[in-house]
Amino acid sequence: WSVLVTGALMGAGDVIAQQLVERRGLRGHHGARTLKMVAVGLCFVGPVVGGWYRVLDRLVPGTTKVVAVKKMVLDQGAFAPCFLGCFLAITGAMNGLSAEENWAKVRQDYTDALLTNYCIWPPVQIANFYFVPLQHRLAVVQCVAIIWNCYLSWKANRL
Repeated sequence: WSVLVTGALMGAGDVIAQQLVERRGLRGHHGARTLKMVAVGLCFVGPVVGGWYRVLDRLVPGTTKVVAVKKMVLDQGAFAPCFLGCFLAITGAMNGLSAEENWAKVRQDYTDALLTNYCIWPPVQIANFYFVPLQHRLAVVQCVAIIWNCYLSWKANRL
């Protein structure tokens, strides 16, 4: 269920990016781009993030405030940097970039995207790890992430 929600919300983030940020209008909307973002959500973001939360719960069991902070530090210090690089590389490949172009785009966008990530996600993740049961974490994060998905779609598809 949460993987389907992730795909839908990744698509919604792309629609918001195209319509509100890029102001493409309905005629200028790239439906294929939205479908690619849905596919990335279904096939990559949903399964990988959902699996990471299960691994993280095994690595750092419990629900105390200290445990939530430990999980956030692992999530943001280890997982987020790797995940973000993979996300940018996958979207570049799906946009038809050559290996060289894709690597240049990842290098260009990665630091800015990671710093933006650190402005948003640490407080969200502390609350998520402290208050939300494991089976609902991916869905909660993806609801919060609709703005993040909009940013990622804009960043990843800016050629």
